[in-house]
Amino acid sequence: MTENQDDIATILTQLFEHSDILITKLVPELFQSIRNTPLEVIDPTNALIERAIAIIHAWNEHEQAEFITAHPRIGEIKQLSALSAKEQSGGLSATTRLETPPEVLKRLEHLNACYERVYSGLRYITFVNGRTRAAIAREMEDKLQLGHPLESYPDGPPLNEPVAESLICVAKNSEDWSNELKRAVDDVGKIAKSRQKSLGL
Repeated sequence: MTENQDDIATILTQLFEHSDILITKLVPELFQSIRNTPLEVIDPTNALIERAIAIIHAWNEHEQAEFITAHPRIGEIKQLSALSAKEQSGGLSATTRLETPPEVLKRLEHLNACYERVYSGLRYITFVNGRTRAAIAREMEDKLQLGHPLESYPDGPPLNEPVAESLICVAKNSEDWSNELKRAVDDVGKIAKSRQKSLGL
């Protein structure tokens, strides 16, 4: 399974989202790490994920941020991998996924813009774990300390408020920013372990 870098790349692109930094940095570093310290044999794929996440955490923050931004934004419906589509739909089929209420998708689009304003250089990553997009929208609102207009839609506040540019930015590389980056990397690991189970790896 991990005898050469091509094998590792094949596995990682199933467990994580494909990206340049995955191929050019994570794969060779993981391959060398495994050569130095072989993976546990009981559940090698799980061990591979944990080793990969540990390596990513050791990267500088710019590299970690580049890695997580390979993941699609919550609520995006274009250019999603089959696994991302299933995860974001709460485990529903791609056809059902497209039936997510348009107001929820509109709110998520705005929340992504707000999040990326507050946490410049990051992308909101969360382990969906069967939850609906509406539930994820509420989670994002709580993270950003915003209201919940979907609960009173269409009679409540507009879905595109507050204006993203009005939000205060968290200083890049500050403790708050770094903690959010760490959480995102950890959630990428949770997503990968969920994919491992669904793929039977």
